[in-house]
Amino acid sequence: MRPKLTLKQIARELEVSISTVSKALKDSPEIGEDTKQKIKAFAKLYNYKPNNIALSLKNKKTKTIGIIIPEIVHHFFTTVISGVEQVANELGYNVIICLSNNSFDREVINLEMLANGSTDGFILSLAKETMQKEDYHHLLEVISQGMPVVLFDRVVEEIHCDKVIIDDVLGAKKAINYLVDKGRRKIGIISTVDYVSVGKLRTQGYLKALEEHGLEIEKSRILKIEDMDNSQSEIDAFLEGKDLDAIFAVNELFATHTIKALHRQGKKVPEDVSVIGFTDGELSKNFIPALTTVSQHGERMGAEAARLLIDKLEHKPDENESYKTVIVETSLIERDSTKV
Repeated sequence: MRPKLTLKQIARELEVSISTVSKALKDSPEIGEDTKQKIKAFAKLYNYKPNNIALSLKNKKTKTIGIIIPEIVHHFFTTVISGVEQVANELGYNVIICLSNNSFDREVINLEMLANGSTDGFILSLAKETMQKEDYHHLLEVISQGMPVVLFDRVVEEIHCDKVIIDDVLGAKKAINYLVDKGRRKIGIISTVDYVSVGKLRTQGYLKALEEHGLEIEKSRILKIEDMDNSQSEIDAFLEGKDLDAIFAVNELFATHTIKALHRQGKKVPEDVSVIGFTDGELSKNFIPALTTVSQHGERMGAEAARLLIDKLEHKPDENESYKTVIVETSLIERDSTKV
């Protein structure tokens, strides 16, 4: 039996992107007519069978929900999965977990696979590359066919669906206010690039807090990292010779890399420089010194996302139904990296 042709194989054979193939097969006006016809002809020749989401919705429910996360390096995403599974299992649902690895193409493939009758709905945090491309056609298509989606953590306004978030701006302000209360005035930030929504919002919170306290904003104290694999060396170079007495890192990986860099440069944490992170994971609790951090309460976020999704699945859709955004409140956990 010939294996089923996939979007990825078509894209590779025709030397185009998965997004182009997906849009061409849906007759999107964004794709040129020549390219569209070439892709459709190839798909027909090799008997490509697209996902029929509408058909799967008419059939018996699978009682299974899909989770697509961008990465597993952060403990936060594992806590979200734990929260989803606990609520889903209590309500009689199973969970399938997929990893996009921050790849747009991988996210599209995961969605295609899970929407093909394997699941009834999705809980998803957007891949970094998806946010960079600002291409959400795969999600909009799923939603338009009546399949419920709940976004969490990394969300965008362009996708109209239920969402579970924290107030990233307020969470960052809590961190900076705490440092200022501790007498710190020369505060730096280590963040992600701005197209990753959480990094952009946490940077906004940092800037607003400095402004409210009448502290000078210096661009030289702001580092935005794009390549996570190279983050340690970027942080080492950024901190070399910097006159800072505190650093706010937007995730716990950046925070631990910061402490390592400071130690190599002969500075003590927290005596010389206080360090505060974001996401209260196992790394924060067990690092030496243990990290003061802003907790996102990932398990609670996962539980809220599961409840929103299953509520949609259990009730008949309403044409005028509005979407909910649940905001989970952050809390600051004080540990050794800021205690002097």
